[in-house]
Amino acid sequence: MSCGEPHETDCSEVLDHLYEFLDREMPDGECTKFEVHFEECSPCLEKYGLEQAVKKLVKRCCGSDDVPIDLRAKVMGRIELIREGHLLPEQDATTAPVTSQEQ
Repeated sequence: MSCGEPHETDCSEVLDHLYEFLDREMPDGECTKFEVHFEECSPCLEKYGLEQAVKKLVKRCCGSDDVPIDLRAKVMGRIELIREGHLLPEQDATTAPVTSQEQ
């Protein structure tokens, strides 16, 4: 995804590391770079807002329940498939290709 406008930080870089930004798992300098990008780029800001809302909803619904390790591994595997272009976000997980992690 790209808004078509030139930015110091490319839209693809921002979207590839969006969850790291949301979880505050990146250095402060990188966070600042992303915040500047969101001020300039409304499509990325919209995506950020959507992912932030989903994260809050999951937290509210799941409370403080611990996530089973196998579920976390499956979710992370699916995210990687999406990032690599092997799976569309809206594609049914039951029809997704099996990764070496899931075998």
